[in-house]
Amino acid sequence: MKILLVLGTVLLLATHPLAGQADNPTSMRIAGNFSSNTRHVDLIERPFFTGLPEATGLEMRINYNPMDVVNVKADDALRLLRSGTFDVMSVQIGMASRDDPTFEGIDLIGVSTNMKELREAVDAYRDAFDQRLQKRFKAKLITLWPFGPQVFYCNQPISSVDDFKGLKIRSFTPSMAALIKHLGGTPITLQFSEVYPALQRGVADCAVTSPASGNAGNWPEVTTHFFPLSVSGSVQGHFMNFNYWNKFTPESQQKLLAEFKKLEDQMWELAETANADAIACNVGQDLCTEGTKFNMKLVPVASEDERKVKEAVTAVVLPLWKETCNRVNPECTGAWNNTVGKARGYTIE
Repeated sequence: MKILLVLGTVLLLATHPLAGQADNPTSMRIAGNFSSNTRHVDLIERPFFTGLPEATGLEMRINYNPMDVVNVKADDALRLLRSGTFDVMSVQIGMASRDDPTFEGIDLIGVSTNMKELREAVDAYRDAFDQRLQKRFKAKLITLWPFGPQVFYCNQPISSVDDFKGLKIRSFTPSMAALIKHLGGTPITLQFSEVYPALQRGVADCAVTSPASGNAGNWPEVTTHFFPLSVSGSVQGHFMNFNYWNKFTPESQQKLLAEFKKLEDQMWELAETANADAIACNVGQDLCTEGTKFNMKLVPVASEDERKVKEAVTAVVLPLWKETCNRVNPECTGAWNNTVGKARGYTIE
C-alpha cells in the first residue's frame, strides 16, 4: 500500500505544476502613477490594466489604484516592490534611485535633453538596469518611458539660468540638485503632489517637471514664468515583483511582455505629443487643444542657457554620480560608460 501511495504521488507530481511552474496568478495588485497625471492614468494606465486579462487571455482580478490614492510615496517604490506589498508599480526612477543611485544613470541631468537622445540612452541601459533591479530589489523591469522634457515653472520673473541664483527650486533627483546648486539655486526635494502648495506659499520659487504634468497639475495657477529649458526626460518605469513574475508560465510571461511593450510605446508617444500641446496651453497660444489654457510668460531659451547645462554635466553631475554610485556598486561607472556614455558620447574617468 505504501509503495502504491508513493508511486501515485510521483505520478501526480509529474503531471501537476511544481513550485516555479505554478499556475498563473489569479490577481494583480498595481500602484499606478499619481492621479494628477490624468493623461497617463485615465487615458493609458488604468484602461491598460483593466483590459490586461482580456488582452492576454489570463484570468486575473485587477486591483489598480494611483499611488497617491493608496498613500504611497514615490521614493518608497523599490522597497515596496521588494517586500511584495504590490505586484506591479509605476516607479518614478529619479525619486526611487535614492535607494540605489545606479538607476539614476539612465537619465542623468543634462546628458539626454531631447526624446531622441533619451531613447538612445534608455535602450542602451535597459539590460544593465534590469539586472541591477533583479539583484537588489527582486523586481523585474517591464517598461521604461519618459514623462517628457523636464522644464522650469517659476513664480517670479526670470530671463535666463543666471536668474536661478538665490532661488529655491524643486528637484527630484540628486543630479538635478547638483545642477541647481551649480547654477546658484537651492534645491528642494518635493514629491509632485507637494509642489503646488509649495509654489503657492513661496516655499519654492521654481519647480521642474514636464510641460504636460505641470499643466495637468495646474502649476500655472501658482506660477507666472514658463522656461522650457529641457534638462532631462524624467524616465519612469513599470516594475514587477520578481517572485510574482516567476509564478507565470513562460508562455504567459511572453504574453505579458508583449502587452506591456504596447503600454511603453503609448507612454513614449504621449511624451512626444502631449508636451507640445501643453507648452502652447501654458502660455495661452491658440495651438492649445488638449490641455488647460493659461497665460504664463514664455521665457525664450538661449543657446547660452543650454551651454551652461551641458557644462554642468562634466563639472558636477558626472563626478557626483560617480562618487555616490561607485560607493554602493563598484561596477557602476564601467557599466554606464559602456551603455549610456557610449550612446551619448560621455566617459566618466
